[in-house]
Amino acid sequence: MIVVCRLDDVPDGGAIGALPNARGRDTLVLLRRGDQVLGYVNNCPHYDRAPLGWRKDEFLNGDGTRIMCAAHGALFRIEDGVCEVGPCLGQALTAVALTIRDGHVCLADGSALLS
Repeated sequence: MIVVCRLDDVPDGGAIGALPNARGRDTLVLLRRGDQVLGYVNNCPHYDRAPLGWRKDEFLNGDGTRIMCAAHGALFRIEDGVCEVGPCLGQALTAVALTIRDGHVCLADGSALLS
């Protein structure tokens, strides 16, 4: 089990980037809704290497209701990562299985993100 961050590091109703790679780019987007944390790979499905955020920890649209790709303007539902607006309509972000243990957000299976 790989600890990603403390639950308190993710603001309720907000999002953060986590697990920086060798170049310092966050590989995950974490979104918190109460005691639930959802995770997605930080890549737009429209173009695989396009990170979603427009700056550090800025992944949501203006009213905080959707995940937004800064490169393409695509809007994704928070609950399942499906694109509702933009060039990748109907495609989805890659979900990452997370668990909460002792106040920490952990990868349920980190092998895919560590390669």
